[in-house]
Amino acid sequence: RAGAGVVAVASTTNQLVQKLLNYRNVLRDDGVSTIEYVEQLTYLLFLKMADERLKAGLDDSMLRDLHIDRIYDTLIDEDELRICDETVQKLADELPPRPYSSREFINAMGEHLTQHAKTKDSIVLAAYEHGVPIFCPAFSDCSAGLGIVVHYHERGSMPKTSFDSAKDFYELTQIKIANPTTGLLMIGGGVPKNFTQDIVVAADILGHDAPMHKYAVQVTVADVRDGALSSSTLKEASSWGKVDTAFEQMVFSEATLAVPMIASYGYHKGAWRNREFRRFNELFAEQPAAAE
Repeated sequence: RAGAGVVAVASTTNQLVQKLLNYRNVLRDDGVSTIEYVEQLTYLLFLKMADERLKAGLDDSMLRDLHIDRIYDTLIDEDELRICDETVQKLADELPPRPYSSREFINAMGEHLTQHAKTKDSIVLAAYEHGVPIFCPAFSDCSAGLGIVVHYHERGSMPKTSFDSAKDFYELTQIKIANPTTGLLMIGGGVPKNFTQDIVVAADILGHDAPMHKYAVQVTVADVRDGALSSSTLKEASSWGKVDTAFEQMVFSEATLAVPMIASYGYHKGAWRNREFRRFNELFAEQPAAAE
């Protein structure tokens, strides 16, 4: 029953998240994503890329010769990835040249998809239609990000479309300031995990007495003993003043096993039916079309 829900996701559950967004308030308010999610939605929305499971007997050098990229046991077409790069570059070329938060850029992707999507099975499109902001603080670190690099290179000394990571952090902090009671559902870890937790500290530094995230759940297989960010426990986060320990839960499980069960539980409990419909994208005043 948190006033706002922030979702940090780390790949492989694209269709589930998209369906929950379309069920109005089961999964609501705000998404903070790793680039794998944005890439995945780019494939599904722009290109309708097919992926295949790794078959026994194929080695990585053979895959490279065949222009096939491997993500653990999933295979994707490198040549179609290049089409993804070109599509993102084209969008960057068409936008008014200025620094954008990742939320603004992904929102523009969603708007583009309303006219050009080859499928409705899309997180970005569903989020755009429901006014749900998606933040991807490491957007440049991916295939889609290569399209931005090409745009940046070809513009030379001319004004460019670029990413403003400070604006990402600031915008996400505004959601926390406007919603004292917040919760986190983190699927995986890494950059989005810390990004969403740090907004409590950022709000405090900006002079707002923002309480810690009241609710927090992380689904991960990371081992706490490696000392890395993805594996750090939510109790550890409480020492930083980020997460309250009253309603926190670490779920040590592979995400594609645990997340469907969590989603099913949340859906069938039915509390979402009485939740207020939120459109957090409306919190942000868009900049003028032309750079000043």
